[in-house]
Amino acid sequence: MSRKICVVTGSRAEYGLLRWLMQDIADDSRLTLQIAVTGMHLAPEFGLTFKDIEADGFVLDEKVDMGLSGDAPGDISKAVGRGVIGFADAFARLNPDIVIVLGDRFEIFAAAQAAMFARIPIAHIHGGEVTEGAMDESIRHAITKMSHLHFVAAEPYRRRVVQMGECPDRVFDVGALGVENMKRTDILPREEIELRVGMKLGSPTFLVTYHPVTLSESHEDNDVTAMLDAFSKFENARFIFTQTNADAGGRAIQAAIDRFVQENPDRAVLKDSLGQQAYLSALKYVDGVVGNSSSGLIEAPAAKVATVNIGDRQKGRLRSASVLDCAMVTADIFAAMRTAISSEFRAQAFTKPPVYGDGHTARAICEAIATISLDKLKRKSFHDAQ
Repeated sequence: MSRKICVVTGSRAEYGLLRWLMQDIADDSRLTLQIAVTGMHLAPEFGLTFKDIEADGFVLDEKVDMGLSGDAPGDISKAVGRGVIGFADAFARLNPDIVIVLGDRFEIFAAAQAAMFARIPIAHIHGGEVTEGAMDESIRHAITKMSHLHFVAAEPYRRRVVQMGECPDRVFDVGALGVENMKRTDILPREEIELRVGMKLGSPTFLVTYHPVTLSESHEDNDVTAMLDAFSKFENARFIFTQTNADAGGRAIQAAIDRFVQENPDRAVLKDSLGQQAYLSALKYVDGVVGNSSSGLIEAPAAKVATVNIGDRQKGRLRSASVLDCAMVTADIFAAMRTAISSEFRAQAFTKPPVYGDGHTARAICEAIATISLDKLKRKSFHDAQ
């Protein structure tokens, strides 16, 4: 009998990472794929992106609506509570052998709690990382302690998970799914991307994703005025914005971006969701990535495009040489953007391989979840580091 593997996804970005893993699970005769969607996938304001998953040919087994009605801290807490209840019911119906979760978002935190109480083994992807500017940091480490299998993106992250008391033989350095996605995704023609975006790509064109800095002591880090002022200085540049996520403070960021797009309709567009294929394709045609998304650290280097990473949201994560860090200061952002598109910087930024593996992640995960003893997996012991 094949093992039932339930993959949980709550956002477009996360599904973009999980897409090929889900396909490999579906194609593996030893495994049966189950899919539970939640969070932003089910919210109209974020584009109802569960439809993108269905369009890729997947069947959704469960939809867990967390009722994302706002982005204040209390709204997020209530959404997590509703998510735990919803996933408790979903897992009771699906009865999976293993639940796979990725990353560090509050939607995934809800799913992990429900699986833990149901005594369903959890396989966690992208543990051991550090993001000092986001509440995701605490969520990620909490999920690590709930989980039974760990698939990390680099050797320093493997050591950190072991340092947290997880048994070394359950922690696998498999690289990042984002690198594999760049290798396996069919890149759309430039003309198709321009059609989907609704704008001709100029020179330069920047792809922009900026999410809330959830651990900021003030509202300053979530005030994107400095970033947008820097964009205004690039009078001939074009900008493709993707929507911010549902974290606390996201709506204020989105409102500022909306105003910039309305004021610059000839050179700026905002897309609720490009979808995985279009997003990865756009990476191949833009001149730089700007913002504070993890895609700027993982997928962008794999696509050989430079990244301007703003602020502390990704502080602590490994970086390739193509990533430029700067503060939320107009002059700093403008200078970093100019450097990112310079021929001199590009000539030296991609001489070393990306730090997140060689793009064979999904197969390694499938092999581990298909062969490990489920009886042994359900029992955890704390591993004391020597």
